[in-house]
Amino acid sequence: MTQLTPTQIVSELDRYIVRQGDAKKAVAIALRNRWRRAQVHDQLREEIVPNNIIMIGPTGVGKTEIARRIAKLTGAPFVKVEATNYTEVGYMGRDVESIIRDLVEISVNLVREEHRQRVAAQTEVNVEERLVDLLMPAAPKPAPHVGAGSGEVGAESPQEAIERRARTREKLRDKLRAGELEERTVTIRTKGQPPPLFEIFSRSGAEDFNISLPGNVGGLGGMMQPQGKEREMLIRQARGILREEEAAKLLDMEKVIDEAKKRAESNGIVFVDEIDKIAARATQTSGPDVSREGVQRDLLPIVEGCAVNTRYGVVRTDHVLFVAAGAFNISKPSDLIPEFQGRFPIRVELSALDQNDFERILLEPDTSLLKQYTALLASEGCRVRFDEGAVREIARVASVANDRAENIGARRLQTVMATLLEDILFNLPESGESEVVFTAEDVRNSMDEILANEDLTRYIL
Repeated sequence: MTQLTPTQIVSELDRYIVRQGDAKKAVAIALRNRWRRAQVHDQLREEIVPNNIIMIGPTGVGKTEIARRIAKLTGAPFVKVEATNYTEVGYMGRDVESIIRDLVEISVNLVREEHRQRVAAQTEVNVEERLVDLLMPAAPKPAPHVGAGSGEVGAESPQEAIERRARTREKLRDKLRAGELEERTVTIRTKGQPPPLFEIFSRSGAEDFNISLPGNVGGLGGMMQPQGKEREMLIRQARGILREEEAAKLLDMEKVIDEAKKRAESNGIVFVDEIDKIAARATQTSGPDVSREGVQRDLLPIVEGCAVNTRYGVVRTDHVLFVAAGAFNISKPSDLIPEFQGRFPIRVELSALDQNDFERILLEPDTSLLKQYTALLASEGCRVRFDEGAVREIARVASVANDRAENIGARRLQTVMATLLEDILFNLPESGESEVVFTAEDVRNSMDEILANEDLTRYIL
């Protein structure tokens, strides 16, 4: 983040998302403000809270993708949740605090992987040493009473045996590094499965707690201990197991957890989708809207800032960035309770996409659908090309389908592309085609029959 200005953040987002400049600008400012806050002295820093954002716009215009990309861009813990998965206290459903527990779990996994990368070189050295030991254990030290001249004439002395064994181990090490022994079989002792977790069911669902039983309580402690077993496997299979074990030995999990908690608290991003589905319309004061308002009130403390108990300790949410999103085609942001609205001071509207936008989406992003399908077909030796007219026709078909059926935005392009390429993807292994070229006429021939039939458009596209 020290290297990224808001302009640079928007430029990075432009590589993957078409249009939606206002939303990109809002999240870019929010990210830069995090870095700015880190430069402020401690006393004032705690008072600076993030400006949470509500994105308003139809489905398929890039709301989720913007939030996901900024998390990847900054290496921040990111969790996406659906507001409709949570219900008011007293009803069946997930507790809103599970959002933060999920965020911390993701943060721990993220930090653990970073630490694993730091010790990767030493891990490989340790794995190699263990594999050499499995192939030829190191020679035991000679007994003190054994002397060099105590055997037959010409017999090998203990020291010579040790040196010969060491030379053999080095040869095995060289072969391991060259990949010549990957199909050799070794016997390793794998760790047993950890004892089952006790599940405690509450209104928040099933929460897992590790409970240690002493070994002398009814014999249960010994029964719960994980029992390893010996297994024979190829060296290439054993590498993965040994790598996990050696990496675990090198990691300082207390340090990992401490860093992960701090990262979740200061850099965590929570994306709450379908927020409009829990907005209670002002004209109704009974029925399901009561529960919707209850969900808002349950979410409010999390957004305001509170302490949440997790399996790794207490985590505060004061500086977690919350990004909410919804289409608001039935309700409107003002239908949210005032306290909830006040915790989302930044509102940005994302515009619907038209045919020209679809063309750009097919061509411009670094991970566009055309590039994805080109790479998929190239894996079987087939080169696929779409000329300018074909791209324009694909965009037209997606736009028409959105107009006639439900408007699902850019996701319609996936449906159109899958339908267009269905036969090629199915037949390619047998047909062995080396090149496929799509023109505007090819797209029209494939798709116009579907577009002409309203029922086909609705159920196929």
